[in-house]
Amino acid sequence: MPEDKDNDRHGDAPPAASPDAKSKSFLMFPRYQPNAASKRLLKKYRTEVAASSASLLSTFVTFPLDSVKSRVQTYKFSTSYACAVHTYKTEGIYGFWRGTLAPLASITLVRTVSFSIYQSAKYTLDKWFYARTGSSPLKIANQDGALPTFSTVTCFGVAGAASGAAVTAIACPFELTKLSAQLSVLMANNKGSMADPVDPPRKNVPQVGTLKTAMNLVKQKGIMGLYSGFRLHLLRDTTGTAIYFSSYESTKQLLGNARGNSPTTPGAVALAGGFCGLASWACIYPLDVAKNVYQRNCLTAGPGQKPTMPKIQFFKRRMYRGLAVSMSRSAIINAIFFSVFEYSKKRVNSLDIDD
Repeated sequence: MPEDKDNDRHGDAPPAASPDAKSKSFLMFPRYQPNAASKRLLKKYRTEVAASSASLLSTFVTFPLDSVKSRVQTYKFSTSYACAVHTYKTEGIYGFWRGTLAPLASITLVRTVSFSIYQSAKYTLDKWFYARTGSSPLKIANQDGALPTFSTVTCFGVAGAASGAAVTAIACPFELTKLSAQLSVLMANNKGSMADPVDPPRKNVPQVGTLKTAMNLVKQKGIMGLYSGFRLHLLRDTTGTAIYFSSYESTKQLLGNARGNSPTTPGAVALAGGFCGLASWACIYPLDVAKNVYQRNCLTAGPGQKPTMPKIQFFKRRMYRGLAVSMSRSAIINAIFFSVFEYSKKRVNSLDIDD
């Protein structure tokens, strides 16, 4: 039979904790003790609770690296360090967190929805495999000493692709708004060109908020303007999320089994999270560059002008501008995210429900 959800180490169940430990360690708020109804709700939506809390923390901590990545991809900086220096000189420390509100809201929403879809798709595919082959990918993945197989990698990868495709409709407007806010100063001073950025006095730097940026986009380009670059976004997220989840689950399984431990041990989770971020971005980075450049062209195009669609070239060096800072960011954000995600799920699962 397919592995039950409550026994799936690639899903939820930690070892039972003692009542005293449970009463003292709920998430990161040991003094807060939810009542029975709240505990039932938390357990029912443990994936969503864990994903949202992990997203908020990891996104805020690593946002400056994301801001540098976007600028290096869309404007001619010699190095990521030169971009960071230019940003601080022209925009101050605030410049590194310009446009933070949109990704904090969108990534939290997108990750929460994404993980919910992924969990459902994973178990649906597991049942499909079992019905046709008599073998359960999730049961194989949870066996001590088992290695990743074609069925496990396919199950995780297809579920990830479905998740990435589904959330693109939510993520695209938020990501475009974030990009517009991040590049607002560069676009204003360089008129959208790829020329070397100029250094305006810091006092002349406009401070455009996320909500105002979104309202301006709708006013100038209509509601569909928020979906500029949707097809490139869909291609990037479908491909990237498939690689992301399959590499995370498989690496976590390998690391856990190599040490004779559960795949959800803190070390295995952190390393697998960092690796899946590196693997996915290394494969889809030219797609991300093309998407950002095209969206930048859409933002700077005048009335009646058709934005230029860049070519996706996997073997051109210029398509990998900012790769180092992007992969560093991705490794850090995913190591933090999955560590908090798995920890939070364990704490929720360890709650006693007293009727």
